[in-house]
Amino acid sequence: MLETTRYEARQRVRGTLALTVLLGAFALLIIYIFPTIAESSADIDALIESLPESFREGFGAETYTTIEGFVAAELYQTVWVLLLGLYVAYAAAGTLADDVESGRLYLVLAAPISRKRVAFEKFLSLGVPIVTLNLAMPLVVFGGTIAIDYPLDPYYLLVVHALSVPYLLVCGGIGLLLSVVLNRGDTAQRAGIALVFLLFLVDSVTLGTDFEWLGAISPTRYIDPTEVLLHETVDLADSLLLLVVATLLVVVSLLHFQRRDL
Repeated sequence: MLETTRYEARQRVRGTLALTVLLGAFALLIIYIFPTIAESSADIDALIESLPESFREGFGAETYTTIEGFVAAELYQTVWVLLLGLYVAYAAAGTLADDVESGRLYLVLAAPISRKRVAFEKFLSLGVPIVTLNLAMPLVVFGGTIAIDYPLDPYYLLVVHALSVPYLLVCGGIGLLLSVVLNRGDTAQRAGIALVFLLFLVDSVTLGTDFEWLGAISPTRYIDPTEVLLHETVDLADSLLLLVVATLLVVVSLLHFQRRDL
C-alpha cells in the first residue's frame, strides 16, 4: 500500500530539508532585525498608513510596532502565503506531467495499479514538504523571538501554521489539476506559478474597490496570518472552505486523469 507515495516522498526529502534550512535562516534573519526596526516603528507605521489599501491588505502590513505585526507582514504574508504557495503549486504541477512527458508513467501503469491511485499517491507525497515545514518553522520562529526577548504567543503561532495547511493543499490541488491537463512538465509548472500568483494579485488589487468580489476566487482571501497573530482572530469557516476546494480540485483532477488519453 502507498508504494508510490513512499517512493515520491523519498524523492522530496532532500529538497524539503534544503527548503526548511533556507526558510529557517530567513526567518531568523527577519526576527533578528526586529529590535532595530522597533526603534523607528512609529515612522514606519506612518509610512504604511500612506500606502494604498490594496498593498497594505495584500501584504498584511498593519503595524511594525509589535513583533506579531512585523513577523506576520515580513514572513508569513509574503514568504509563507505567497512564495510557499507558489512552490507547492510548482511541485504539484510536475507530479504527473513530468512522467507523461518522459514516458515513465507508462512503466508505472504497466503494473496492476489504476491511474487514479497513482495520481492520488503522488499528490499525497506533497505532505512531506507541507508537514515538515509546518512542524519545523514554528519551533524556529518561536525560538528566535525568545532569543531577542520579544516572544510570540505560541498558541497563535501554531494556529497560523495549522490554518496554512488547507491553503497549501489548495495550491497543490491547482498544480495537480494543471499536471493532468497539460502534457509538458515545465509548462504545467510555469502555469502553476503563474496562476497562483495571478490569483494573489486579483485578491490584492481589488481590495477596497468595486471589484472586491472578484478576490473571492483567490485562496489567499481565506488565509490571513496578520489577523491571527496580531488580532488573535481565528476563522475556521475559511479553512473549512479551503479544504472543500482542495478536495474538489483533487477529485476533478483524478477523474480527468482517469479518462484522458496519454
